[in-house]
Amino acid sequence: MGKKIGWAVVIIIVVVLIVILSGSKNQEGATDKSPITIGFVGPLNGDLANLGLNAKSAVEIAVDEVNGAGGINGRPLQVIYEDGKCNGADASQAGNKLINVDHVPVILGGACSGETLAIAPIAEQTKTTMLSYCSSAPKVTEAGDYIFRDYPSDTYQGSYGAKFVKEQLGKTKVAILNVKTDWGDGIAGVFKKSFTEMGGTIVAEESFEQTSHDLRAQLAKIKAAKPELVYFLSYTDASIPGLKQAADMKLNVPMLGGDAWDDPKIWADVGTIGEGAMYTVVSAAHGDTLGAKLKAKTGSEEVIACTPGAYDGIYILADIMKKVGTDSTAIKNALYQTNYKGGVSSDEIKFDINGDVVGANYVVKVVKAGMAAPME
Repeated sequence: MGKKIGWAVVIIIVVVLIVILSGSKNQEGATDKSPITIGFVGPLNGDLANLGLNAKSAVEIAVDEVNGAGGINGRPLQVIYEDGKCNGADASQAGNKLINVDHVPVILGGACSGETLAIAPIAEQTKTTMLSYCSSAPKVTEAGDYIFRDYPSDTYQGSYGAKFVKEQLGKTKVAILNVKTDWGDGIAGVFKKSFTEMGGTIVAEESFEQTSHDLRAQLAKIKAAKPELVYFLSYTDASIPGLKQAADMKLNVPMLGGDAWDDPKIWADVGTIGEGAMYTVVSAAHGDTLGAKLKAKTGSEEVIACTPGAYDGIYILADIMKKVGTDSTAIKNALYQTNYKGGVSSDEIKFDINGDVVGANYVVKVVKAGMAAPME
């Protein structure tokens, strides 16, 4: 009887040890399959909705590709989409939700500069990394240590536009008409400084609120100043009536816009009135490749200005999280060391000490028959 009890005790101990060791091994070898969630902010309704929705489609494509290739170390990537509506109030609310309710480690966005600058103080306070795919206002450079963008600052676009007007078009007298936003004020200021330094003259400066659709008073002052060209910086909802009002008032001078004019809705709506209008926009290195993917998903191959940066942003963040995990500060530190190659927006993406993307390439697009194409 004693021996039987002894053996029984030994067997029990062995079984317990096997269970413990097996459980320990399974725990060590277990893989976390829970989703990694990040945020997205962009204009999904209202002014510039086309821009935001086009970027959202590209993000969805990139997420599907990342997950199809195994996700982030076996964990699927998912995105919570919030509508920043291209204004600070809505963007701040969206950012607060993503950070304080959804607890995302990183936000891809905003699109409009006002969105990004509205969320930046919250992101800095909570140490939440942001990677904007389209904010170009110079102010974003100093928005904070956790704020990055893979879309170039308007310090590039404003000076590029000024050089194009002065050296290629040969215009010396320009009027500026801009929306009163961080984007509009920022690029207008850079253009003015660059253009006057090159010997050009700004004959009139007029601005308007983002919600304004009647620009006739500003256009009348501009017409009276007799410019050789109007530098018209506006989003979609004001550009359409503004261009029509300029035509009605017979302001027969060339119009040059910024990258917000890369919205096809503008030229489809204004029709022949937009013939010959020009605008500057970032040149995507492999936009055609992304266009083919968008056509397969949405039926349209249109790649609007901010979309390549949104697509590349997903891959940049996914690559970083594969290496450092989901700690926001670790993601932030890794972004400063990033040298991402093979993207659609640029062959190489890296960030300077301010979180700005290094370098920029622009093209001028011209509107013909209701469609915009690079100037030949």
